Amino acid sequence: MKFTIAVKQNMTQFFDEEGIVHPATILKAEPLTVTQVKTKDKDGYDAVQVASISQKKERVSKSVLGHTTEAFKVIKEFRGETGDLQKGANINIDIFQPGDVVTISGTSKGKGFQGVVKRHGFKGGWNQHGQKHSHREPGSIGGGGRAGGRVIKGMRMAGRMGSDRVTQKNVKVLDVDVGSGIILVKGAVPGKRGTIIEMVQK
Repeated sequence: MKFTIAVKQNMTQFFDEEGIVHPATILKAEPLTVTQVKTKDKDGYDAVQVASISQKKERVSKSVLGHTTEAFKVIKEFRGETGDLQKGANINIDIFQPGDVVTISGTSKGKGFQGVVKRHGFKGGWNQHGQKHSHREPGSIGGGGRAGGRVIKGMRMAGRMGSDRVTQKNVKVLDVDVGSGIILVKGAVPGKRGTIIEMVQK
């Protein structure tokens, strides 16, 4: 199992050896530090806990600092075979190669409180005579006959949109620059600039 934690930078274009251009996202990754190795015998499952992105010790609680010994911004756990990894080992991005197909997870952009047209794709009301102040209203949400006089679960209504955990599968790695810690992946990935991204290949 290959994995890393990266920070989304921005999008660009990538030209392959045949001169074909691909939309690409730049991910910046620091070497991971193994903070704990969990085993099936001791913990009930196999997993590797890693930390990344250094920060000031004042921003980390004493309990976490005692566990990791260094101050890190991100601590994640990846389930799967641990191999011969030991606590304190470093994992670099050279484990990935161009052509690898990975799964990427991250938090999508937050869009705040949105109406039903933007949030669910409703078409709104008629834009004709007699229409006033209701172009983007949701319309009827049912009555007492259908739902017993209540709003049923899952009703598509206005509300907070975005800031969801999104997972994209079958994302292709286009290029890896170990020296600068840059990974180029094909297409867009969840989130804005600065979003923490998890990349896994099982």
